[in-house]
Amino acid sequence: MKIVNSLKTIRSRHKSCRLVRRRGRVYVINKVNPKFKARQG
Repeated sequence: MKIVNSLKTIRSRHKSCRLVRRRGRVYVINKVNPKFKARQG
């Protein structure tokens, strides 16, 4: 999992990336290709 300042660029890397808020943190998840996971922080 990458920890990045801006998730906008990470989200545009793959078509099936989704932006999710969990426990006050913002995540990018991808069920098709799990290597694109990222957290804002």
